[in-house]
Amino acid sequence: MPNETGVVTPLYGEPFDSGLARAEEYQLGADLAAAVAVYEELLSLAESLEDSPDVRFLRAHLLANIASVQLVATDLVAAKDANRRSRALLDGIAAEPMGPRGRQLWLEMLLRALLARADLLRRTGHPDEALACLDEAAGRLPEFNDPDGLRTSELGLNRVHLLMDRGEWGAAEEQASALLATTPETAAETIPRLLVALGLVCSSTGRFDAAEDYFARAEDRLRASGDTGEQRMLLAHRAHAALHRGELALAERLFAEASAFFERQRWFGDLAVCEQARAFLAGRRGDAAGAEDLLAASLARFERLGASVAAADTMLLSAQHAYEQGEIDEMKRLAQQARDVYQEREVYERCAQVDLMLARTLEDNLNRTDHGDRERESIDNALSLALPSALALEAARYDFATAHARSQWLQLADAAMQLVYRLAVRRQDQGLLFELAEHRCAGASLALDRTPRSTSTSVFPDAGMKSYGPYEDGEGAMTLGGVAAEAAASVGLRVAPPPKVRMSAQSGPGRVALQEYIAAAEFRYRRPIVAEEEVPFWITDDLTSRPVVQIRLADAGDLFMTWTWAGGARGFGTGQGPGAEVDQAVRALADALPGAGDGGEGMRRAFGAGALAQPESERRLARLLAEALWPEGLTAQIRQVSERAGRPLIRIQPSPRVAQVPWELLAVDDDDVRLIELADVVTTAPASLRPRDPAAPKNRSTDTDPVVLVLDPRIPGFRSDSPLGSVLGPPGSDPELLSLVRRRLDAGAVVPSVATPAEAFRRTDLDRDWLSGVLRKGARRLMYVGHVSGAPVEGGQSEDGTLHLSCAAETVGLAEPLRSHRPLSAKDLLLGSLPLRADGEPGARIWPAPARVALIGCESGGDLRFAESFGLATAMLHNGAELVTATRWVLPTGFAFHRLARLPDSVRPLTEAVVAVDTAHEDPDPVRSLGGWQREQLDRWRAGGRIEHSPLLWAAMTCIVV
Repeated sequence: MPNETGVVTPLYGEPFDSGLARAEEYQLGADLAAAVAVYEELLSLAESLEDSPDVRFLRAHLLANIASVQLVATDLVAAKDANRRSRALLDGIAAEPMGPRGRQLWLEMLLRALLARADLLRRTGHPDEALACLDEAAGRLPEFNDPDGLRTSELGLNRVHLLMDRGEWGAAEEQASALLATTPETAAETIPRLLVALGLVCSSTGRFDAAEDYFARAEDRLRASGDTGEQRMLLAHRAHAALHRGELALAERLFAEASAFFERQRWFGDLAVCEQARAFLAGRRGDAAGAEDLLAASLARFERLGASVAAADTMLLSAQHAYEQGEIDEMKRLAQQARDVYQEREVYERCAQVDLMLARTLEDNLNRTDHGDRERESIDNALSLALPSALALEAARYDFATAHARSQWLQLADAAMQLVYRLAVRRQDQGLLFELAEHRCAGASLALDRTPRSTSTSVFPDAGMKSYGPYEDGEGAMTLGGVAAEAAASVGLRVAPPPKVRMSAQSGPGRVALQEYIAAAEFRYRRPIVAEEEVPFWITDDLTSRPVVQIRLADAGDLFMTWTWAGGARGFGTGQGPGAEVDQAVRALADALPGAGDGGEGMRRAFGAGALAQPESERRLARLLAEALWPEGLTAQIRQVSERAGRPLIRIQPSPRVAQVPWELLAVDDDDVRLIELADVVTTAPASLRPRDPAAPKNRSTDTDPVVLVLDPRIPGFRSDSPLGSVLGPPGSDPELLSLVRRRLDAGAVVPSVATPAEAFRRTDLDRDWLSGVLRKGARRLMYVGHVSGAPVEGGQSEDGTLHLSCAAETVGLAEPLRSHRPLSAKDLLLGSLPLRADGEPGARIWPAPARVALIGCESGGDLRFAESFGLATAMLHNGAELVTATRWVLPTGFAFHRLARLPDSVRPLTEAVVAVDTAHEDPDPVRSLGGWQREQLDRWRAGGRIEHSPLLWAAMTCIVV
């Protein structure tokens, strides 16, 4: 065998050693026929030698090489025969005496045989048998000295491919990433294949930039090694990525180029994959005959290869093609035939793909044909297919280790749920719409364990993405338990399925939202849809002394709303806002709000031409929002309840699309009556944050516990006039803030302990360790006024939002340092030290939150803009807070008011807001108190139109509860 310098390492003597080296050169050059010819010539020579254990081992080696080459060429029948013969020879000499080096050579060849057989079984649709081979190889691996990590990495890569074939994108990505981080550079063959696998995972889950980065890195390595065949394979992978991105012309060109190469080289399995995709593209551009021919060719090749699942994928594409041609019976036949294969092979995600396709065709048929008296039956049939498969698709995100990957996956899954909502609307089923919203708004549950998620089957891998169950349980070599602290800190926030939402207050077992559809999804697709825990959806009369309406909103193309009354009022309802109108209103609001991270341009725009800076434009915006988002019937109910039982409380859980809407401002009629004038408004977080045990004691703080004041802490490395500088000005310069601290000192204990009120501001000792200490000792309130850095919504990771304390860069934590400072992230608050130490503690123990928390900083309540709400505000709720006052958008500071609006220094709107929040948190009813202040501000705004009374500041404030 050749070493790194090109010199042949003596192994068997001539002509075998030089022959093996020559065959490898042919393989790198993608001349597989020549490589097989060399191996077969050497095998014939070996079979002519006098029989002995050494000769049998030589023949086993040559047969193993032949099997490997035939696998690359997708000649699966020949590969299977060569692999079987090689394994038989190896088993035949297993008991023969051999020295330590001989034993290692035998083990290496046995591992190769097992990995090749696993690959064969996977490609021919036998994943469980493939897994058994990999488990056998894993059992042998400890005996093998694997200094370059090649066999270990190959074993891991085979597991990754198994996960990908089942659509277990999250588990595949996690294992491939961990394997890539631990695979030594000496395993040069495996690293580019791992990079390609990660690229395929990313392109299949909508992360195209990341996919191209992985493909480019793989291409660099393949070019350096001279591996021509794998470089051509990369063409097909890039073609699939282009297909997912919608770049159809590029995809077709790349597929054609790859197909020509595969056909020349007689790599018929890879050629069949390309023909699948090209058939789809031909159908898209109206070439029905071309699509039919390509599908027939692809199906025939897969059937000859024995690749049953791949053949079924082609049948599924053929079924779609038949439907487009109006051949309904043929479509049903092909779809059912494909589903039978998937069911037999336990490839449940493909079963879901069939079900969703059939549901879409049923909806299409409803749109085209008058079903008369049978329309309800047809809708029910479509829902029975669409809803379980959509639930499974959404639930697939729980396999991913990062919120970014989950958010991208949800974008792909959203089309399925939009179909479900369309069918529910068509059925005019308020009850189903209500349960859909309750389930979708329940929210993911935080998973604090560090064990990789169970890898039950997922859904919807791309049919053309061949890299030709129960998998690892997290206790093997692929877990992350041994990774260094830095790598562990970078592991994403794990989540689990949402709790069951109980729909009735009756004792004993009651109805759970979507229970029959959830049961169907879990049975059909072998995937948990909900957790075992249950939470009630309602607020009972026992929990409130005033009328309450609970509102939840869900995005599914259009905006869907549900509401239910409690506290002496009865009733429920549903509403729907057309998606285009909702988007227009939300864009108008976004244009009026201060922006973050744009050099102050967004703040200048908000104070200048922004709609919230002028009374007339603000009224128009408030009316536009109400017309798009708020049902008139609900306003009428609120008026009726208010007349009979007093001012109601509105508890509203917004969807991510409308999470920045200041609901208080909505002009709910033509007379400019605002919602806050009819009711008090509070924002609610997902039910997954609700304590599971209603009888459990709540926060144990007492009236004698201190108030924790974190007021404009000094951030290491940032001057007072820098972007992370002072937000309240020099200590002692604001009489109202000094009075606030004096009132707290006069009322009881305050931490930090100060002799004068001015000492509470711009301190340098308020870091995370100090905060942990005071919160562990007990506090009745926490007020933070300072800098908050929100996470970008497009990144999907709300847990990256940070609070800026006086922490130095060397402080241990999960956020990246900024100069000489490390922020405290929501991820820290949630995970604590669990990712950093074997004996780590969760964040709720390190930073137990008091009952009331105020986070007055830029977009501190931006959690609900994310599909998964695990930002700063919800982290405080998770850690024990009952109410968190936070902000929906970037706050204008006093400096902004003075510089951009030319207000005198004596006018301090931010100070007034801080005082109002402090006063509210001392009130028995903080929501009513804060709402009263906001109504006062609204009256002043209407009366004088002065910028200091603009909703730019006061409408950003909201109280968040569970």
